[in-house]
Amino acid sequence: MLRCIDVTKDYPAHGGRRRVLDRVNFTLERGEKLGVLGRNGAGKSTLIRIIGGVEPLSGGSVERTMTVSWPLAFGGAFQGSLSGLDNLRFICRIYGLDYAPTRAFVDDFAELGSQLGEPVKTYSSGMRARLAFALSIVIEFDCYLIDEVIMVGDARFHRRCQEELFEKRHDRAMIVVSHDMGFMRDTCDHMAVINQGLFTRYDDNAEAIATYEAL
Repeated sequence: MLRCIDVTKDYPAHGGRRRVLDRVNFTLERGEKLGVLGRNGAGKSTLIRIIGGVEPLSGGSVERTMTVSWPLAFGGAFQGSLSGLDNLRFICRIYGLDYAPTRAFVDDFAELGSQLGEPVKTYSSGMRARLAFALSIVIEFDCYLIDEVIMVGDARFHRRCQEELFEKRHDRAMIVVSHDMGFMRDTCDHMAVINQGLFTRYDDNAEAIATYEAL
């Protein structure tokens, strides 16, 4: 289970504070897939980063009784001065993974070739995203945080992402952020809308989409 309790996030703005998330509360059970809708800047990605532990919150808490990924395709956790391979070795040590099969999977999936031996700070954003996605998949989390990850790379890579996430790992919990309403309808059990910092969850996905499109 994953539970957000009064999750709040403020940012400095014009000498004051701007509240992006205002006391967000929800529970996600194992295997449940929740879609989060909202206009650009509404706080969707901020919520994903908070749940993934890569951004601090201003108030409230996040409780986890299942393992949760970092935001898929998020490369901010990498040490830029280290090579992709050195970052891979570090991840293997932290999560207790065997290096050889993990590298083989990352080599095949990320398709970075010799660039894996280069410092991550020299990577393009797309290359970082491929590496982060491959490592997220190989660790086998109970819950995946998906923030427009399917938009990374070319059509072939999109298809591989779809297969790894939504076919091979269809039994996992997921929190999904996307502007593709068809994709959200096909993927999510429930949806929520973030507007002016407020998080509203809907049992009827059609109602959630109608609310979002009316913003």
